[in-house]
Amino acid sequence: MFAEPLYNEKELLLLVSRGDELAFTELFHQYQNRIYSIAYKLSDSPLMAEEIVQDVLLTIWLRRADLHRIQHFTAYLYKIVQNKIYKSLQRTAKNYRHQLSSVDQLAAAGNDPESYTLEKQYESVLHEGIEKLPQQQRQVYQLIRQKGMKRAEVAVLLKLQPETVKFHLSKAVKNLWNYCQLHLHLFIAFVISWLLRG
Repeated sequence: MFAEPLYNEKELLLLVSRGDELAFTELFHQYQNRIYSIAYKLSDSPLMAEEIVQDVLLTIWLRRADLHRIQHFTAYLYKIVQNKIYKSLQRTAKNYRHQLSSVDQLAAAGNDPESYTLEKQYESVLHEGIEKLPQQQRQVYQLIRQKGMKRAEVAVLLKLQPETVKFHLSKAVKNLWNYCQLHLHLFIAFVISWLLRG
């Protein structure tokens, strides 16, 4: 790790935007801990935070041509990390739907009451996770993530400051991730044991 930065932030972003790999290495060293901290704060998962660091830095490199236009790089990083976590939640849900599809096929063949129970457990986990969020977190999450509203619109609608909306969304994502991690992993364990039983 570098003892002190070789460039200031604007110089660094300009050099990276031009494809300078040394500058990108410096950017990596300067920001990897910050990205990890943001990801860990939002996800409460060390493993996920590590994956996010690599994913975010790859995204930055792939979008490097636009870096010289960014005015607030830390806010830019925060947004990317938040989006990566949200997409990770979506992937998790998709994977569980795929597992459920296997259970559904077996259920169609045997019409097994146990498979029906597993299906109902799955259907309720994501809904329960959102319902268990504190009221403002749930409102903000539903308006932004499910209805596609902008943060500024939600701030006006709920009579909150934009930063408060941002805070509630971050907490909602973190809480929902933790809930899904716990309950969906338990669900998958049940599915696997059911699929493998003999």
